[in-house]
Amino acid sequence: MGLFDKLKQGLRKTNQLLNTDIRDLFKAEGRLVDADFLDELFEMLVKTDMGVDASQEIVDDIGDMFRARVVQMSEIIDEIKKKLKALMAQPADPVRFAAAGPTVIMVAGVNGCGKTTTIAKLTGMFQAEGKKVVLGAADTFRAAAVEQLTVWAGRLGAEIVTGPSGSDPASVAHRAVAQAIETGADVCIVDTAGRLQTQQTLMQQLTKIHRVLGKQIADAPHEVILVLDATTGQNGISQAKHFTDAVRCTGLVLAKLDGTAKGGVVVAIRKQVGLPVKYIGVGEKAEDIALFEPDPFVDALFAET
Repeated sequence: MGLFDKLKQGLRKTNQLLNTDIRDLFKAEGRLVDADFLDELFEMLVKTDMGVDASQEIVDDIGDMFRARVVQMSEIIDEIKKKLKALMAQPADPVRFAAAGPTVIMVAGVNGCGKTTTIAKLTGMFQAEGKKVVLGAADTFRAAAVEQLTVWAGRLGAEIVTGPSGSDPASVAHRAVAQAIETGADVCIVDTAGRLQTQQTLMQQLTKIHRVLGKQIADAPHEVILVLDATTGQNGISQAKHFTDAVRCTGLVLAKLDGTAKGGVVVAIRKQVGLPVKYIGVGEKAEDIALFEPDPFVDALFAET
């Protein structure tokens, strides 16, 4: 399956919502752009969780351009797509690798966001590029988290460093990086405990892990990736802001896009948080991850199914 087909599949629920609602706005002979039409369009866009600000900006542009004119559905879709691409504009931003030695990637996120599966997907992606990966299971608060990551490591043939339940997460992270250096690995991915952004003690633990990694390798962690669950919609924005304050996140992975009609949340995240969206999860298999690029993403949102 090609990248665009993966995007279409992953965005199927959002695509169905958008296309059904847009068709409902129009009659065969077109539709007059008046206050009622613009109000209905605004409500439709907000339903995808792209946020009030972005939705209003799109509606205002369409009002300025087409007010008091009878328009066809294709004209409105073309204008929405153009505006969305502008709102989400960013260069493709894959993981940046260290110039020498292992690239250290710290992964954070709240419980249940899809963090472990995302780590597995990143591991598979790096291995497909010929890179050797070591995983650090530094979520020592939940035995199940270590077990789940260990299962993925076994499936993918990646090395993993673990610690006893309740042990110091920073110690596990340190040992994982040490093993990556010793074995000549290209990448070390450090999992951290899923936590709510309001739990200050746990957020401080993240800061400690970040500091320990920096003492081992200059500039480490080279990436701090925050995994957000797309099904949470607007709550993801609050998460992104709090985590960024704690550990200076360098980018986002948006998981579970295939399970929601709230795919528009990417727009709100880009507009309000400013962090680059590096990858998106578009399914449950290890290979169901895609580099985020705004133009194909928007095209897939509105693609005919």
